[in-house]
Amino acid sequence: MKQAVIFDIDGTLLRSSHEEGLLYIQAVEYVLGPVKFRSTLTDYSYITDSGILSELLNDNGLETDLRTITAIKDRFLVATKKYVSDFGPFQEITGARNLLSRLQQSEKFTVAIATGGWRHTAQFKLASAGFELDEIPLKTSDDANTRIEIMQLALESLGDRPESITYYGDGSWDELACQKLGWSFRAVGKTLRGIQSYEHEFIA
Repeated sequence: MKQAVIFDIDGTLLRSSHEEGLLYIQAVEYVLGPVKFRSTLTDYSYITDSGILSELLNDNGLETDLRTITAIKDRFLVATKKYVSDFGPFQEITGARNLLSRLQQSEKFTVAIATGGWRHTAQFKLASAGFELDEIPLKTSDDANTRIEIMQLALESLGDRPESITYYGDGSWDELACQKLGWSFRAVGKTLRGIQSYEHEFIA
């Protein structure tokens, strides 16, 4: 029986949390015009691209329709590509690509990615940083609105129930989701006083 290891993306595999938030807001305002956001994106109940947008539309008395959602997703990808064109590719958290490679090569582990971001933007950011994900399952905010659902889908994509489940994340919402699911949580980044580099992560 294998051990499952699942990763978030922004702030966990990539140094992209700050830029991600700004580009998201820009995309929403480009399509919807001036709308009222809550004080921070972390004030929404579901910290995912789809979850935030659903609550944002409701807060502003706007109808949720597929055309609007698609337009925002498309604009977000355009804005992200322009950011990379202007400022260069997103950077990995030190050692992240190497760790994923070692996990894939190990007979003891299975690996997946579960992100609150939308799929095409997530794929583009990871590719810009040199990640090769052809054989790693990726579940995103296109698959579900809540982080817990996305994480569960990522686990299901790995097949048989594993011996253990470890999730790497950088947000308090990641930690809370793991508590609710009964998963082991590995904090990444300064906010949660987590690891700053994967170079010394032990993979047997």
